[in-house]
Amino acid sequence: MILRQNVSLKPYNSFSVEASARYFLDAGKEEEILDFLRTMKPEHRPLFLLGGGSNVLFVDDFPGTILKIGILGINVVHEDSRFVRVNARAGEKWDDLVEFCVSNGWGGLENLSLIPGSVGAAPVQNIGAYGAELKNVLSGVTAVDLETLEKRIFSLQECEFGYRDSVFKSRLKDRYLILDVEFRLDKDPSVHTDYQDVRNELRLMGIPDPTIRSVRDAVIAVRRRKLPDPAVTGNCWSFFKNPVVSLEKFRQLERDHPGIVSYPRGHDVKLAAAWMIEKCGWKGFREGDAGVHNNQSLVLVNHGNAKGSGILALAEKIRRSVSEEFGVELETEVNIIPSAVRRSAP
Repeated sequence: MILRQNVSLKPYNSFSVEASARYFLDAGKEEEILDFLRTMKPEHRPLFLLGGGSNVLFVDDFPGTILKIGILGINVVHEDSRFVRVNARAGEKWDDLVEFCVSNGWGGLENLSLIPGSVGAAPVQNIGAYGAELKNVLSGVTAVDLETLEKRIFSLQECEFGYRDSVFKSRLKDRYLILDVEFRLDKDPSVHTDYQDVRNELRLMGIPDPTIRSVRDAVIAVRRRKLPDPAVTGNCWSFFKNPVVSLEKFRQLERDHPGIVSYPRGHDVKLAAAWMIEKCGWKGFREGDAGVHNNQSLVLVNHGNAKGSGILALAEKIRRSVSEEFGVELETEVNIIPSAVRRSAP
């Protein structure tokens, strides 16, 4: 176990912003994580748990320890004639897991293709895309209590999933470190092509009867066309959540803003944050090296040397303008990490 000091975080965040950590531990084994937690000294705090770095914006140097979760492994833990349960360690890349499952013909994750980040971060956000959400396939989460170091298995119900939310992000935030996640996948899967973008892409591909493989290919094609590659242009993809409003609020918005893009969500309505941001004139906007993507206004980008504080300042301007124009408050999907705030996050 090598605890490094004064480490640049630029290679470890997909926004590619410069910041440094006082201490940094890249833990590739579960034992390394537990050993460090047992022997932590006061100067090692605060502690921040880092996965793939695809959902975090560092706006300042971090004064404590960055613990990068790198434990790997994907295993089948149970299988019958209809379903297979797959366990993936927290450090696995999310899309590597999706590819592994699709290659084996196990359905349930294909609509979540090409989402950046690690497996361990996925339950925190209850990631979702193109009509699918993690909660629909998750069967359990193994985590360790950061105070007692006791392991606990969370059932689907105990994860308390909501829209881009979970118990790990709300009631038990900063309390647990996720070690692995278990999924229940279908061996005779049906495909889900509810979203128009996916149907259009399958049509362009000339596929009238899609499989989970072709759905994955279609989702990847749509994402690559609409969203910037973090390896080329620093970004965290969706910076804001799509807000959910009451039906009464939506009807008022529809009267004032004809054509507002929305999706039914139970008794409420989910609004397209990108549509509202674009209507406020932010699409393609640039302020120094901090900007809004030309093709997708939900994506804030680093054109080169933007500081985290500059990206955050731009996000605040966008949030205020949407609030003034629509009376809707945008919430960030990205974790904002100032110098002395959270102890841990995905």
